Amino acid sequence: MAVQEARHGGVGTHGGGCECGDCPHGAREGHRRAAAEFALRRDEFAAGQGLPAAVAHSASASRQWVSEELTQSAGLVAERGRAEGGAWLAGLWRRTAGVALAAVVILLLVQALTAVGAGWTPARTAGLVAALVVAGALTAASWFHRARGGALAPVIGEDNRLSTSRAVAVAWVLFVAYAVLVLVGQLALASAHGDRDALISGLELRRGAGVVTVLAVVCGIAVLVRRVVGLRVLGQRLQKVRADRPRAADLLTDDAGRGTFADIQYVVINGVALVFGAVRLARRPEQLPDLPWGLAVVVLVSAATYLAGKYAEGGRPVVLSVVRAREAGDLDGPIRTGDDIEIRGAGFVPPGAQNADRLSRMVVRIGPVNVHVPLVPVAGGFSNPTDSLLTVPVPADVEPGRVEVQVVTAAGVETNRCVVEVTD
Repeated sequence: MAVQEARHGGVGTHGGGCECGDCPHGAREGHRRAAAEFALRRDEFAAGQGLPAAVAHSASASRQWVSEELTQSAGLVAERGRAEGGAWLAGLWRRTAGVALAAVVILLLVQALTAVGAGWTPARTAGLVAALVVAGALTAASWFHRARGGALAPVIGEDNRLSTSRAVAVAWVLFVAYAVLVLVGQLALASAHGDRDALISGLELRRGAGVVTVLAVVCGIAVLVRRVVGLRVLGQRLQKVRADRPRAADLLTDDAGRGTFADIQYVVINGVALVFGAVRLARRPEQLPDLPWGLAVVVLVSAATYLAGKYAEGGRPVVLSVVRAREAGDLDGPIRTGDDIEIRGAGFVPPGAQNADRLSRMVVRIGPVNVHVPLVPVAGGFSNPTDSLLTVPVPADVEPGRVEVQVVTAAGVETNRCVVEVTD
């Protein structure tokens, strides 16, 4: 009982110090503390502190010991991060329900304010009922998929990040579904035969050709991008690592968190087109939003740019050269067992794999021997490994002669082989 209270911050409920992982706050606090402890330990090792006397006399032994200690600590941070991500996803459906209800309330307030003087119309009633139907459907879907992110489940990619193409496609699907429900509601409320005929004619293709074309294109882009990314990953032309949890910034950034032009322009242009369509629907609720062909073509150009960006991103990691590492004062010479070698190239660290847990999974094959790349800490990060340079020792198990050197990244992608000569 005392242990349980200690884990829950000294009380019987989840308090400010809880890090048990049974609630979102506890998982978040546990991850924050583990990350802070890891950063402190890494910086201490970078300053030469905390080394045991048994390994302090040997540079290679101390480097290996520090790397092992940091790898174990990084594993704990990664475990806490996954726990936080799971707790965040599990509680997302409640936020979805709250946002959906808030959207309906905002729509009601806007309709009430704009109805002053103009009066309440059947279109306003149909719009409110359609909003309630969409909000109810989203809430129900969120509850059924509450373990996988609720309403975000369809837009979360296989790498546990929000997919820009799927998010844009879902936004258009919801908008078109809402527009059709508004027409259905008005049709149900209409009593005159002429009004019903006018509402039915509002669904004709000539009225909504632009919005239907955009809907078809963005949905096709979502399916095509998933196929393209999957094939490029299987073909080892694109490196993907799994994220701890999806974030809103995923819609505008790459896996490393850097903003990308293709994603940003795709989201911005489609967002502007959706706003235009919403205004047209509010002005003419008796028909599908007639998206002008000029704006529709702009959206299509944006979609083509986004797709081209997906084809262009990534690339297979490559080893350019392997040389003997040399420190100040060392004599030049051939590569021998026990020496450090520098592997120079590009793409060794996949986007999103900059944390220590991912970096510690990198392996260099020297002949038949697999050598884990040691973590070399510096203040605020690591000097080894990097995206273009790896330093590893040549183990004694490597036989003298011509051997092949190959890098296996954290994403499991293998580079080309580079042949080097190892002497006695």
